[in-house]
Amino acid sequence: MREMTNEELAKLYPVILSEYNSAWQQWFAEEKERLFQHIGVENIVRVTHIGSTAVPGLMAKPTIDILLEITDGVDVIAMIDSLPNDEYICLRKQTIPTSDLVLFLKGYTDAGFAEKVYHIHVRYPDDWDEVRFRDYLIAHPEAAKAYAALKRQLKEQFEFDRDGYTNAKGKFIKTVGESNLY
Repeated sequence: MREMTNEELAKLYPVILSEYNSAWQQWFAEEKERLFQHIGVENIVRVTHIGSTAVPGLMAKPTIDILLEITDGVDVIAMIDSLPNDEYICLRKQTIPTSDLVLFLKGYTDAGFAEKVYHIHVRYPDDWDEVRFRDYLIAHPEAAKAYAALKRQLKEQFEFDRDGYTNAKGKFIKTVGESNLY
């Protein structure tokens, strides 16, 4: 198989927004159980549904974001190897300048997105902003509505630039956090 250019990848995996789907909660629960089975309950501290799909009623990219907090001392390479290669893509490994030790993608196919798509952020336990932001949006529907409007606008601007879309949303998230709202 030939390598794809960034432009080809952007066309294959564009920014897509969907109205809220109540099935997203069930998809999270099912994937959580799979992670426990593959990685082992003893290696996991907590599995949390984060991102817009975790906020009832909120428009979202139909991607289930999962925060997988692992215990100290977990063999990260063994953990990576415990997940089936034909289902999970290990995008990053321990050399990344983010909080994620590893980021797994699931539901990315050669033909585009599968019906169920996941981003699994593997980290050590902490008090993560993503959880606080999710809880803030749930508790403040007016902020969730403003966030949805921003996402609609950004989707038009960044449909084929997922990183640009994510970075542009980050300004809103940072502003809310800096305002000590969560």
